[in-house]
Amino acid sequence: MNHETQSGDGGWLGSRRSLVLIVFLAIVGFFLLTEHRAHLFGILPFLLLLACPFMHMFMHEGTASKAMAVHNE
Repeated sequence: MNHETQSGDGGWLGSRRSLVLIVFLAIVGFFLLTEHRAHLFGILPFLLLLACPFMHMFMHEGTASKAMAVHNE
């Protein structure tokens, strides 16, 4: 049995199959971004409104503990 091996000069990234895959994924990514951009921009105001309660909880967390520490001294 004579098994021929590929030379190590190109590897997987140097093959034609990988080039086709990379180009295909770039095209798919481009069309996903361009076609769904309206959906993403349409939800941004709601994400901003959703972020407000979380910012309120996390940003005021430290002030209550500091006030309690000053009050207990």
